[in-house]
Amino acid sequence: MVLLSYVNVFAQDRNEIIQQRIEFISEQVQSENLDLTNIIEQLNFYFDHPINLNATSGEELEELYLLTGVQINDLLLHRKAYGKFISIYELQSLNYWDLQVIQLILPFVRVDDRLDQLHITWKEAMKQGKFEQYVRYQPMTEAKAGYAAVPDSVQQASNNYYYGNGDRYYTRFRYTYKTNISVGVTAEKDAGEQFFKGTQKQGFDFYSGHAFFKGGKYVKALAIGDFQIQIGQGLNLWSSYAFGKTADLTTMKRTAIPIRAYTSVDESRFLRGVAADFGYRNWSVLLFASQKKMDGVTVSDSSYDDLEFVSTIDLTGLHRTTSEIAKKNGITERIMGANVRYVNGALRWGTALVHQGYDKPYNKNIQYYNQFDFRGTQFTSLSSDYSYVFRNVNVFGEVSKVLGPETDAQKAWAMVHAAMMSLDPKFSIGLLYRNYQKDYQTLYNAGFSEGSNTQNEEGTYAALKWKLASAWSINAYVDLFKFPWMKYGVDAPSNGHEILIQPIYKPSKTFEIYGRFRQQLRQKNSRDSDGTVTEIEDVLQRNYRLNMSCVLNEFISLKTRLEYVTINRASNTPEKGMLFSQDLIFKPKSRPYDLSLRFALFDTDSYDTRIYTFESNALYVFAVPAYYYQGSRAYVVLRYSFWRSCDLWIKYGVFLYENRSTISSGPEQIAGNKKSDLLIQLRISL
Repeated sequence: MVLLSYVNVFAQDRNEIIQQRIEFISEQVQSENLDLTNIIEQLNFYFDHPINLNATSGEELEELYLLTGVQINDLLLHRKAYGKFISIYELQSLNYWDLQVIQLILPFVRVDDRLDQLHITWKEAMKQGKFEQYVRYQPMTEAKAGYAAVPDSVQQASNNYYYGNGDRYYTRFRYTYKTNISVGVTAEKDAGEQFFKGTQKQGFDFYSGHAFFKGGKYVKALAIGDFQIQIGQGLNLWSSYAFGKTADLTTMKRTAIPIRAYTSVDESRFLRGVAADFGYRNWSVLLFASQKKMDGVTVSDSSYDDLEFVSTIDLTGLHRTTSEIAKKNGITERIMGANVRYVNGALRWGTALVHQGYDKPYNKNIQYYNQFDFRGTQFTSLSSDYSYVFRNVNVFGEVSKVLGPETDAQKAWAMVHAAMMSLDPKFSIGLLYRNYQKDYQTLYNAGFSEGSNTQNEEGTYAALKWKLASAWSINAYVDLFKFPWMKYGVDAPSNGHEILIQPIYKPSKTFEIYGRFRQQLRQKNSRDSDGTVTEIEDVLQRNYRLNMSCVLNEFISLKTRLEYVTINRASNTPEKGMLFSQDLIFKPKSRPYDLSLRFALFDTDSYDTRIYTFESNALYVFAVPAYYYQGSRAYVVLRYSFWRSCDLWIKYGVFLYENRSTISSGPEQIAGNKKSDLLIQLRISL
């Protein structure tokens, strides 16, 4: 009866769960330009096509990022011992699933005696497959300095002026059949880039295409075109974003999906070529090869005839100014590798060998902090990862080593080892240790870390999730870390810690309130320096958050957030920042439209005390802007459905700054105190 009472609110849960996952990543990466299409597509798909608990091997459940390895193994052992699930309510009998976990997972699963069709016919694929076309337009709403009309000679000699207009265009066509088949093409033009003229006579600046198949008996997956590879715990090769430290301990473990079709517009974190995953009984072999052009600054060495090297690799994908256009396709990247995996019940083991190289030597300028970074034309990395579930404990990890003639046999390695334990259905803990050497140098990685790269870091992380009572729970973690070598902006070895405590009160399915305290201590260069020796100092940042979500009725939901941040360091006066936001979501079931509204007030002393917060947007558009200085922010998102197969999104938002006469700087500078954004997106789905 308790479970039955939640059936009518699942439609609200999907958006809440997806928003939570976006916030998890954005809080770690802290960037306004995230493209998390691949991660969100996974949750959207399983909401529309729930996983059959009587047929799953557990891999699909891992892709949800909602369950621990112990909980998944608990379900599989129950099914093995007692046979197929008769009803969804049988989940209550699992040892390590409480009501909160069941509520979280229920929108994405089903119980069915019928097995999914293993053999795909052309007729079935065409009948049950889905065609989708997206068209998106984001115009420039305020004049910016970089778009001023200047003579060609000035534009060519300066990097302060853009060649294209300030509008952004995006289009995507994709055919999908369940998770088995995907064929698509994506194209994008960024603001400031040319369109069907100049250096972009082919139209869009970025094109991406793929053909993907999954589900064969021996050929488990095959990708041609653009794809992403995920291996182990992200140390050796992980060409997409991954969760970092969050309030949910389940995200501390990477769940590797060997091959994924690439549908995003991040112009760097993907591979281009062919990949295939073969399987036989308990064994799988992933083979892949990629070659793609990347942006880089090419320099000629006058000491040697015809010798060129690349001093900088640019991952922004922007081609707006003279210098940015000159970098385009400056270097060719080649990656190939193999990943052998063995799965036997609760045991998983894998090993991978990856070779990466460039057609020109990569020779970045040597600084004290980066002297151990990769330089040269190629390197090879070898790794081994594991995961084992025994009763209520899941241990997992990975060890990786960079191989090469100039690499010390005792150095250039990285490792992470962790355990998640469900001591009770209401109490779980996680422990993780990582050690990444300063000369470890894989370029596509996403290991659990404090820094932005899996390099030059050692740390210990502990987290807990405790259901105190029917309405009360608490999530918390502590992370102690150190950096054995210098970092950018830190001219000495340094250390720090991070603590998070998040109590949650949820007395009913329609109301939730949580508080959060987060303390981060990092060491940075002192701002008081005589130009000789720069000392490092502690930088202590504390974030306080109070968040309330309330479902007033089946049409209206409210969300209120108050966030406060302080920063203290010896060489600067204490700084603080505040953000208050109020959201209203209106979704009438009998109407073909819904609305999302926000009004926010913010006041921060500087950019250092900026606050990132997720914003609602059109499907597969991600907005995580930084709120800083003093002012207000408001936006409205309208979604309108028509002709049964069409959806139209319109979003308009505006920042009004109280203490600014200009916004931003350089070519992005806006004269005035107003900064607005407009987005129009159409989806046609057949």
